[in-house]
Amino acid sequence: MAGRLAVVIKDEVTAEAAEIESDEALIAAVAIGDRQAFASLVDRHSDRAFGFAVRIVRVAAEAEDAVQEAFLKVWTEAGRYKADRGRFAPWFYRVLYNHCVDRLRRKTPVPYEDLSDHPSTDPDPEMMAATAMRQRKVSAALDQLPERQRTAVLLCYFQGLSNREAAEVMEVGVKGLEALLVRARRQLAETLKGFEGGEDGRL
Repeated sequence: MAGRLAVVIKDEVTAEAAEIESDEALIAAVAIGDRQAFASLVDRHSDRAFGFAVRIVRVAAEAEDAVQEAFLKVWTEAGRYKADRGRFAPWFYRVLYNHCVDRLRRKTPVPYEDLSDHPSTDPDPEMMAATAMRQRKVSAALDQLPERQRTAVLLCYFQGLSNREAAEVMEVGVKGLEALLVRARRQLAETLKGFEGGEDGRL
């Protein structure tokens, strides 16, 4: 009985997974004008894309504009994406990163907007406070990194790209990307340890 139930559950999970289209399948559909596929990509990536952009340009409104421009380019230039050259995510983040850099070049640098005060779903008040404090410290430490180091950290540790993919986004070699990460981790550790209460600074 247990074995039969396991087979049924496995079949249901497999069927459900099959219904979830990959990014690469969706972008291929977008290339032929599929609006639903485009909406699915936007829904899947918009939150993480905004989180990445706002840490680069440091202004929420500018980040929103950069994300919108990046998705517009996805819609208009989906046909230029080639699946045999890699996953959709690195291609998309390269587009988004370029829009962010363009905005940085046009704008006067401003302090990073702290978004860590957004409501949390964590029911434990003490844990909520600790999490918020941690987020503020990490945000402040990231804000002090040079733009290239900050981008490398965001791509590898927050967006889940491999070193090779992040290097392609930033148009540097893998060794160059790894050097940026080493310097970034060192500076983050020093900055976090300098905050009241101390941090181990590990990423």
